[in-house]
Amino acid sequence: MTSLVSRTTSLLAAVAVLGAGALLLAGCSSASEGTEPHATATAGTLDAGFWDASHPPAPESTVSPSPGSWNGVHPPAGYRVVLLSAGDVDADGDGETASSVPTQALIGAVDAWADTEGVTLTRVQPRGSQNVLDAVATAVGKHPDLVISVGNDMVDPIAAMSPSALHQQFLVLGAEIAEPTSNVTAADWTGAGYRGEGLGTASHHDPATFTEERAGRALRAGVAAVLHGFNGTVVWVA
Repeated sequence: MTSLVSRTTSLLAAVAVLGAGALLLAGCSSASEGTEPHATATAGTLDAGFWDASHPPAPESTVSPSPGSWNGVHPPAGYRVVLLSAGDVDADGDGETASSVPTQALIGAVDAWADTEGVTLTRVQPRGSQNVLDAVATAVGKHPDLVISVGNDMVDPIAAMSPSALHQQFLVLGAEIAEPTSNVTAADWTGAGYRGEGLGTASHHDPATFTEERAGRALRAGVAAVLHGFNGTVVWVA
């Protein structure tokens, strides 16, 4: 635990040096990546069971939508996504890397969803533990409509960098950040719930729940929330 806290502290401290500069460099180097993100748009609507119309979800609150209430929502044509994962880095020391079974299931779910929905998907991975912040900056610099983060090792970098990129929407799949800003949405379920910042995995954490089917449902629900402006929430899928 001591080493985890130490690594987290070092990571957050590095933001002061790397954060603004990395984002600036990423923005300057990405002019060829395309246009600014599309305006929020949807094809289809959420069913009534997704949220209580009389009590819209507040930022940082948890939404527990009815199963399938997001099925009518699809990304608009030309939707662009960056899939951000940490490669073989094990920054939090829990033995999980992006090549682990849980993270591979998350990656598979995103790949399948993008293929089905006709989403343009770009992969970004750091090459080493020293480059996780740069990877987030690179993802933002590509100006996608959405950055989807998978794997526990990217939770703290997203938490550190997202406040400096409020124009960019993030979706953390199978985990969540401890104090999300309005541009960070999480899609979670019982069995997931890693929160980073030294908090570690939830007591209910169960790697066996990380299947492509389960992750796929959470992903679609999370994207539906983003497309309908319920950003900064945790979408909890049964």
